[in-house]
Amino acid sequence: MKAQVFYEPLKMELVDAPDPECGPADVVIRVKACGICGSDVAYYLGNSSLETPDGKGPCVLGHEFSGEVVEVGEIPKTLGLFSPGDRVVLDPVQYCNACEVCKRAQPNLCENKAVLGVSTDGGFAELARSSYTGVHKLPDNVSFEEGALTEPLACATYAIKNLKVEPGDFIVVYGPGAIGLMMVQLAKARGARTVALVGTRDYRLQIGKQLGADHALSTEAGSAYYCEDIPGFISDQTGGRMANGAVTATSGLAAMEQALEVTGRRATIVYFGLPGDKDRLSVPVLNQILWDKGIRFSWLAPNTWPAALQALATGLVNVAPLVSHTYALADLVTALHEVKERKGNPMKPVVKP
Repeated sequence: MKAQVFYEPLKMELVDAPDPECGPADVVIRVKACGICGSDVAYYLGNSSLETPDGKGPCVLGHEFSGEVVEVGEIPKTLGLFSPGDRVVLDPVQYCNACEVCKRAQPNLCENKAVLGVSTDGGFAELARSSYTGVHKLPDNVSFEEGALTEPLACATYAIKNLKVEPGDFIVVYGPGAIGLMMVQLAKARGARTVALVGTRDYRLQIGKQLGADHALSTEAGSAYYCEDIPGFISDQTGGRMANGAVTATSGLAAMEQALEVTGRRATIVYFGLPGDKDRLSVPVLNQILWDKGIRFSWLAPNTWPAALQALATGLVNVAPLVSHTYALADLVTALHEVKERKGNPMKPVVKP
């Protein structure tokens, strides 16, 4: 098969690699679409280490992918779970399902997990292998490109679940990237009366408005959506009560701190975006206590994949407008550089082997 193999920062090559062998608990798929995540760019540039034993390559990146089953191992075959030709998506976080954490229904914290495209080979290749427990059937009315966005949607679903949105709530979403725009739709679907989307880059805020955001607020002077005083705007919109909840689909500390300012009594704040190792958050503690707030962190997508796939199948969440670019497998290095440089206003680029 053809595969893009990452060796070290700024060194990735399209090579002829051995086809993955299908073990008794495995499923091998032909990759049809694989989304480019910001973490893929970070790995390629050397800004983040892989989760391989030494933190380095060789490794096939790509953890957001869909495809078609070509081979089924003995265990899933005996169970009648999958057959060649099935359209599927892959949960890249492969839990052991046996450690104490997994048995507490907290598989995102599994002590023995492997991650496709991060600690073992992933989806930037013509073929990929997964444990059968990470394979989900893709609804017939969902395209492979849309299916490749199931992983970020599942993560967004978990974050919004943690936000505990109630009917009529005023919710603030920070970060108008692909996941932030999924969160806008999920918050509305759970009954939020008003969703304010905060961030930069007008083209993203405009798509957010099209997908259901009631307010688009930019922090960039000169933007058509510029708002000089976002907490003041939220106060005016809520009669001084402030927002019922806020979620940060961004790693920016300014956004994480402002989420505390824009939320009111008994509000919940969910921190989702990943800051740097040395970043520290400043919290005005007394006010958070006096207003009885809840601060929650959200990591990965435990037990949310069926809900995410149902949201795609029913149209509850529309991800089609988020697929901004498609690339051939041979053009992956070019794609990574163009995403880094924000060439062509990228939202969610997808590689189609």
